[in-house]
Amino acid sequence: MYNEGTIIALSSPPGSGAIAIIRLSGEDAISKTDMFFKSKSGKKLKQSDGYSISYGDLVEGDEVIDEVVVSVYKAPHSYTGENIIEISCHGSNYIQQRIISLFTNSGVRLANPGEFTLRAYLNNKKDLSQAEAVSDLIASESKEAHRIAMEQMRGGYSDEIEVLREKLIHFKSLIELELDFSEEDVEFADRSDLKSLLNELESKLSSLIESFSYGNVIKEGVTVTIAGKPNAGKSSLLNAIVNEDKAIVSDIPGTTRDAIEDVTTINGIKFRFIDTAGIRETSDKIESIGVEKAKSKIGTSRILIYLFDRSDIIEKELIKEVKSYERDDLQIYLVENKIDLLNNSNTDSYKENIKSLINQNNITFYRISALNSDLVSELKEMISKNLNLSSQSNIIISNSRHLEALNNSLKAIDSVKSGLKDNLSGDLLSIDLNDAIINMSIITGKIDIDQDILGSIFSKFCIGK
Repeated sequence: MYNEGTIIALSSPPGSGAIAIIRLSGEDAISKTDMFFKSKSGKKLKQSDGYSISYGDLVEGDEVIDEVVVSVYKAPHSYTGENIIEISCHGSNYIQQRIISLFTNSGVRLANPGEFTLRAYLNNKKDLSQAEAVSDLIASESKEAHRIAMEQMRGGYSDEIEVLREKLIHFKSLIELELDFSEEDVEFADRSDLKSLLNELESKLSSLIESFSYGNVIKEGVTVTIAGKPNAGKSSLLNAIVNEDKAIVSDIPGTTRDAIEDVTTINGIKFRFIDTAGIRETSDKIESIGVEKAKSKIGTSRILIYLFDRSDIIEKELIKEVKSYERDDLQIYLVENKIDLLNNSNTDSYKENIKSLINQNNITFYRISALNSDLVSELKEMISKNLNLSSQSNIIISNSRHLEALNNSLKAIDSVKSGLKDNLSGDLLSIDLNDAIINMSIITGKIDIDQDILGSIFSKFCIGK
């Protein structure tokens, strides 16, 4: 049902622009376009070579709708493996809709979200993990997210999984061959070689699983919560970091009642900065909800910027408050703000006193003025460079579906190892080996995938891709 008929969609972003691209895919894509396209050369598109471009008019009867450029990709040498036409027209909304209506009135169907890439998968132009990487590539907002998506789309991850899967299939076939000769007590699958393979698989799968924490953060962004007492300058700092008036700045304490966030890229990595309500005891029901939400955001962040100034803070209470948020996976920056308003006569002794009270490796003390762009830039650079984020694996996974399949594969492999240790029979070992193979196959789509799962995966794509 997914690859029936010829489909059409707008493949460039919706809205007016200089140029728009309309894409068709299917057996009739070329013949349908020939019905409406009049090349300046007089040559029909079906007579053109694949990977060719023609210039001419798109017409309905005697009316010229637009001057267009038509790109022809003939099956199987195309993105979807089918005949593909891409029409580059002027970016008027009217023209775009008129062209799409022209084709849908002639029997071409509007494409579903992700249907072009789904057809690429169904026609073996991409495996499932590569197809999913297309969506990640389109959504990538940083250099590192782009690198991970490109690596996966080019098959680096798929190749790694496929090599491991083929080795497992080989051993499973040998074990099942033993079952055919069970009365003769022969052993085709060397158990010591199988143990070595299982150890190799366990190591590689564990490395891939561990890489998810890195890959998911790169994909979704590093979450940084800006917290502190009311009027510490949190909203001013958020605005300075993202270089936009994102949050309302006021001298009135408690202005921020809800979490406000924005995304910015620092040194190729996406960071998600969150401005929160000032943390204090309050009888205001709305403000108290904001305070609880602020604490909740801290609990799910990788980085905390705790902002304060000297106007209303007692040092020991400050440190006690900050230390209450400590976690092994949380980097804390204790940041003194509004230093432009200070008399610097006792600054050095104050700094040393604060540092002595901190006495923690994962808490960094820093001083800024949110109004000083250079100091804010230095803080951003420090956060980026000190980011405790790395992966031992060259291949990075960022897809939760893949993570689940890898975890299930690892569990099955652990069961095989336990079975070997307990001298279980080949038929029982074969069951667990098969579970590992199936779960690894689910990642790349080497086995039949439930239609509902495919629908769920590709529904997240934009229409036209």
